[in-house]
Amino acid sequence: MDRLWTPWRYDYISRIDRADTGCVFCRIFAEKEKDAENFVLFRGKAIFAILNLFPYTVGHLLIIVNRHIARLGEAANEELHAILETARACETALQAEYHPEGFNLGFNIGSTAGAGVDRHLHMHVLPRWTGDANFLSVVSETRVLPEELATTRRRLLPYFRDLE
Repeated sequence: MDRLWTPWRYDYISRIDRADTGCVFCRIFAEKEKDAENFVLFRGKAIFAILNLFPYTVGHLLIIVNRHIARLGEAANEELHAILETARACETALQAEYHPEGFNLGFNIGSTAGAGVDRHLHMHVLPRWTGDANFLSVVSETRVLPEELATTRRRLLPYFRDLE
């Protein structure tokens, strides 16, 4: 089995949400007037969806529970249902707008599991294309993203207007 090492990922997960005294997701949830600046796509009763500020690929989205909880076991049924309904909407929007060949969807629960923000439950929706992880990511710790986050938000926002 081949292994590709991603040392830049450790730098990211060891810094985020630790230098700050508060939770970045709770801050974004409270800053409703800054949705464009925070790349928020959708706010629901139980969750909100944003673009990942440190994406692996264009369209890397996060679905975040409104309440500050860390684990699936703490989530109410309404929150779990909202996460999956929103994941379906994310998949639909990304497929229509970007035509990925596949998706990774999942949770990193706890810092050991790779969670950058390990105390606030969130799900990743990551569109994938053949060859989207190339030699630049591996040898130069650089990701090539062909689109700015503001452009991605503008393209995806219409798909979320009619949710809930």
